[in-house]
Amino acid sequence: MTRMTIARLAKAGGVGVETVRYYQRRGLLMEPARPDGRGFRSYDNADVRRLKFIRQAQAAGFTLEEIGELLNLDAIDDRARARELARSRVAALDTKIAELQDARASLKRLAEACGHGSSGPCPIITAFER
Repeated sequence: MTRMTIARLAKAGGVGVETVRYYQRRGLLMEPARPDGRGFRSYDNADVRRLKFIRQAQAAGFTLEEIGELLNLDAIDDRARARELARSRVAALDTKIAELQDARASLKRLAEACGHGSSGPCPIITAFER
């Protein structure tokens, strides 16, 4: 088992030390006790895995509250609720993807309209003035 300082943990997880401390304050990461009440706190590979999970879950769009719930659900093996959270996140992503596709199509139409004329107001500018 590899033991490491908070700085090494942060580096291994691809975050800053203050991010690790923030996750600790939020209850997502444990803050180990100092050996004999002094010295450096020591972290291990399980802490790295948990930190990476938090970061990947955030990248998938989960809130910190949802991530905390997922971590708690894993501890009690409540897969039904975890699955429900994941399905909810997928639905939210599907909605966002549809919105982005609509925005892309609109911008593409505006760019084409902008290229077809050389006089008068630019369709791109006027579309965003409304």
